[in-house]
Amino acid sequence: MVLSEMIYKLRTKAGLSQEKLAELCGVSRQAVQKWETGNALPELNNLVTIAKRFNVSLDNLVFDPSSRIQDSLAYEISLKPQYSTMHVWEVYSRQLEVEYSQCYTEGKDIEQYKQLFDAVIALPVSEHKEKLADVLFNIQHSLPTRVGYEYNEPNNYDEIRTLCEGCEVTAYDKKTIADKIKGAWVGRICGCLLGKPVEGIGLSDLTAFLKDTGNYPMTRYIHRSDFTKEVDEKYSYPRRDGFYPDSIVSAPVDDDTNYTVLAQVLIEKYGRDFTPYDVSRVWLDFQPKNAYCTAERVAFRNFIDGYVPPYSAQYKNPYREWIGAQIRADYFGYINPGNPEKAAEMAYRDACISHVKNGIYGEMWVAGMIAQSAVENDITKIIKAGLRCIPQTSRLYKNVVAVIDAYEKGVSEKEIIADIHSRWDEKSGDWCHTISNAEIVTAALLWGKGDYGKSICMAVQACFDTDCNGATVGSILGMRGGTKTISAVWKDAIRNKLKTSIFGVDEVNVDDVVATTVSHLEK
Repeated sequence: MVLSEMIYKLRTKAGLSQEKLAELCGVSRQAVQKWETGNALPELNNLVTIAKRFNVSLDNLVFDPSSRIQDSLAYEISLKPQYSTMHVWEVYSRQLEVEYSQCYTEGKDIEQYKQLFDAVIALPVSEHKEKLADVLFNIQHSLPTRVGYEYNEPNNYDEIRTLCEGCEVTAYDKKTIADKIKGAWVGRICGCLLGKPVEGIGLSDLTAFLKDTGNYPMTRYIHRSDFTKEVDEKYSYPRRDGFYPDSIVSAPVDDDTNYTVLAQVLIEKYGRDFTPYDVSRVWLDFQPKNAYCTAERVAFRNFIDGYVPPYSAQYKNPYREWIGAQIRADYFGYINPGNPEKAAEMAYRDACISHVKNGIYGEMWVAGMIAQSAVENDITKIIKAGLRCIPQTSRLYKNVVAVIDAYEKGVSEKEIIADIHSRWDEKSGDWCHTISNAEIVTAALLWGKGDYGKSICMAVQACFDTDCNGATVGSILGMRGGTKTISAVWKDAIRNKLKTSIFGVDEVNVDDVVATTVSHLEK
């Protein structure tokens, strides 16, 4: 509606004559007539008078409301994100297959919505798909546990503790603890380096590659020199330069080692009584977004958007039971030798910012094992000490116990790895789920019989999340036996140095981070 029509409509609706409106504005009747025919425009002072008299804004008086609405909508639509350019971890609608699987495995009554999920998954990436995904999130978030689900898996720490067996505190040897802590650091870094070049590879491809390069069963690192022209042409899995002992001068950047250093930064900044919120601030302050993956990337973005722990772990986070928290456990074990429960409690404070249920328990279990390995040699007892820190009613507890039972019944190494692969699909999200990888860690510790090299090789050779599992097994055994149990074949490759992506840290000397770790032990 143009201005002339608006003035006419306002005047006639109010029952005023042109003469009366002219009198109010201090102009002639002819002037009002010209305004209403569009042959002239009112001066600004007359517009103000008209707006006040008829109780309308100048905006509504001068501009066509329908046009203004259309212009506004066009402006709004033009300022939309291009979802197709964003990483899959940052677009919830591209993660719906993972979300559905996660909902089902954690016991939600989700099957009634399977067709709806499939329909939205089939849509092209767009604003509309994202809005529909929001609806699905709200649906699944409010779903009850399905009837007959056998597990009880709380997220609240006090509820978790009521379902745990609990551990005793054992005094550690102050004379040997520094070397054990260094063994844990070196063990983790070397185990990570062993698995890093083949992270994400399938079992059949890795087995064939290792056989072709004379390293099956694994006894050493994968070298850059293993990739001859024939090997490069035979295997489609990409060569990852910069991750091989024969082509590096220090251990390369990896999230599995970044988190251990970042936990040290956390304790330096906030002390042993840090809160989950403190952890979220350290993440924001000390690393870029791209340093975080899957559940951690989602949580990082949630922090920015104002979601604080534990909501940061729950909002649009389909990776909430993946392995990310399990690889963050180590430092809390390092600084609580002989006290698995305290290590696990600290791990809980870290894990709950990005994970739920078994995602949390995985970090608590590993922290408990590492703490116990400082005072215990028996591998089975170390694993069980970690289990005593998590709910006996959880899937993680049940599956780890099943691996222990298989070992005690005399199942072979080959048979246990085949069994794990028969129950978990390495081509799906299972390859980096907490529980599938926890089973591999357990198997490598047991069938490796405490031998550092054999154990990390088994952890990597079994596939799934190779660098994570190699690092975790290496950390536990390094703490258990100290540096003397890690041969030069492994530790010489890193030259006592580790690169990080942590702001203000960059590269660290292992002896320096060990000294700081010792200073963080409870006095």
